[in-house]
Amino acid sequence: MGREIIIPPLFLFYMDLKKIIKEALKEDIGKKDLTTFYLKDKNKIVKAKVIAKEDGILCGISLFKKIFLTYDKKVRFPFSLKDGDSFKKGDILCEIVGKAKAILVCERVALNFLQRLSGIATLTNKFVNKVKKYNVKILDTRKTTPLLRSLEKYAVKIGGGYNHRFSLFDGIMIKDNHKRVAGSLAKAILEIKRCKKKVPFICEVENLKEFEIAQNLGVKWIMLDNFSIPEIKEAVKKRKKGVKIEVSGGVSLDNIAEIAKTGIDYISIGKLTHSPKAIDISLEIE
Repeated sequence: MGREIIIPPLFLFYMDLKKIIKEALKEDIGKKDLTTFYLKDKNKIVKAKVIAKEDGILCGISLFKKIFLTYDKKVRFPFSLKDGDSFKKGDILCEIVGKAKAILVCERVALNFLQRLSGIATLTNKFVNKVKKYNVKILDTRKTTPLLRSLEKYAVKIGGGYNHRFSLFDGIMIKDNHKRVAGSLAKAILEIKRCKKKVPFICEVENLKEFEIAQNLGVKWIMLDNFSIPEIKEAVKKRKKGVKIEVSGGVSLDNIAEIAKTGIDYISIGKLTHSPKAIDISLEIE
């Protein structure tokens, strides 16, 4: 019942882009950009620079470009950094050359994606750097923006993290509500073990007693939910050969190194995608 972390197929990321871009532009433009429409020189060729207002890790630059190209295929990008590149406040991330109306119309949608995805990548990278000397992997969760999961999980990977299951079909994860429906943790495990699909089988436990129940029933991947450091250490001490331990809940930049050095295998962090701070990035026409 043990298997390595699922990485969402890249085709999911690319399949979503066209529809995401179309709907995002439709939402923002409405019937027309009234402000730009009445500019007399809206069709003149201009150059714009995308400038970082703070330090970060770049993510979403290809999507950023595709948004402009969806509106006007003649827009050019003489220079840009690539996803995964680090940048400092004041750095030029990308240059854009094209009709003024294309840049004005697409600016906000393109920046919204670039700022959010770079924010996720940047936050992920901060957590990854805190534990780089330990043999532990930083995982994301399903706490993502509806319909944008593939993009946000991609940003986690760019930041150096790893993807947990992409959907409910990609893995089994027994949580507290499953236990309540089954009547007990043991019943939930025994019932769900009937699944023959070769996917990760993960069981969330809330205390050391449940930890022992799960591993005694053959679970090879156990998630410790909101365990204290002493409890995590005790679980590591008691684990059987081949059992992987994941820690979740209450993880911060201040305590993640202390958690990582206990000897666990994974740390899953919901805030990577559910509440990252968007990176401040601006677009300025010269």
